[in-house]
Amino acid sequence: MVAKFQKKFTQQEAIPEQAIAKAVDVLKSGRIHRYNIVDGEVSETSLFETEYAEYMGVKYVLSCASGGYAMHISLAAFGLQTGEPVLTNAFTLSPVPGAIHNAGGKSVLIETTEDLTMDLIDLEKKIISSGSRVLLLSHMRGHIVDMQSLCKILKRYEVTLIEDCAHTMGAAWDSKKSGTYGLAGCFSTQSYKHMNSGEGGIIVSNNKDFIARAIILSGSYQFYDQHNAAPKEDFIEAMSLICPNYSGRMDNLRASILRPQLKLLQSNCERWNERYATIEKILKKTNGIKLPQRSKKEKFVGSSIQFRIPDFCNKAVLLLVERCRKRGVVIKWFGNKKPIGYTSNHKSWNYLDYEELKETDRVLSTLFDLRIPLTFTLEDCAQIGAIICECVIDIQKIKSSP
Repeated sequence: MVAKFQKKFTQQEAIPEQAIAKAVDVLKSGRIHRYNIVDGEVSETSLFETEYAEYMGVKYVLSCASGGYAMHISLAAFGLQTGEPVLTNAFTLSPVPGAIHNAGGKSVLIETTEDLTMDLIDLEKKIISSGSRVLLLSHMRGHIVDMQSLCKILKRYEVTLIEDCAHTMGAAWDSKKSGTYGLAGCFSTQSYKHMNSGEGGIIVSNNKDFIARAIILSGSYQFYDQHNAAPKEDFIEAMSLICPNYSGRMDNLRASILRPQLKLLQSNCERWNERYATIEKILKKTNGIKLPQRSKKEKFVGSSIQFRIPDFCNKAVLLLVERCRKRGVVIKWFGNKKPIGYTSNHKSWNYLDYEELKETDRVLSTLFDLRIPLTFTLEDCAQIGAIICECVIDIQKIKSSP
């Protein structure tokens, strides 16, 4: 009888006890809204922003309702105009083009390399052809492009960078934290990200004008003095009559849950990388499985793992997904034209103008994705890797048989 994996790929670790206690305190107070405080009190949301600014080494932080919302108001605070082109990855998740659409922009998709990063040659071509002023760079599944080379291109053409760091909280390139390379970095605290508040978003920046606009856009009303990781109140007030209120704030309940988790973030990143390395080591031993190559400059967080099997046709791909599923291992396929769960690709984003993306389509056609929750032990990860390899070898034997 073949071994079957028993644990759930969607089961996250419990919220830390200290976070639960803080959340209970907020609930008992009844003051869940970030601006509902008593005299002398600093809200949990403002405290979280200050602590996250210190962690990131930036001047300003704004917490908000979701990662997608963070991208949306970052584009708005940048000054994106209706119908204006926004450069972004072809390989990403739907909230990224969704945020561009929500901000009134038009997505221009950039090809993907075999190592799952943005193709910088295609980026330069499309900067020229589109005339875009801004790149919303998605560090999709935690794969970070050569940031020095990217920034040189953007500087040459005077293109502003906004980073989508939903999968790179705690990561860095060449010792510089992901999210600090451009005008803004956008993070997510949705349940499957590196900190869990169910939903939540964070914007980091060192640009005073940008963050002042973002604070107004987030729905701050006239409570600027309750933002500590922000410019002075009178500076923000100058923006208050020219920026609309989009009402997408974070609340004190979510912030209270996140503050203790921030203290655990670095150790959790190390735990993810141990699990990633365990699966990676096993997958590398099987012929036909190809893993992305990572630069020594990249300090990544392995909360998921991706691999390709270039020799597999669609039939073999679907067979692998099904065989792994029957053995309890849930792998996702990014080549599927039909969206499934959280996974989709550019061919199903029919609200965008069609773009031919031959290289991206080739890469995605045999690209698999595996979530690695911290509820898995290293032994679990070894079993997962072994099951995937056994299923791949079985299918390879079927393919090679007369």
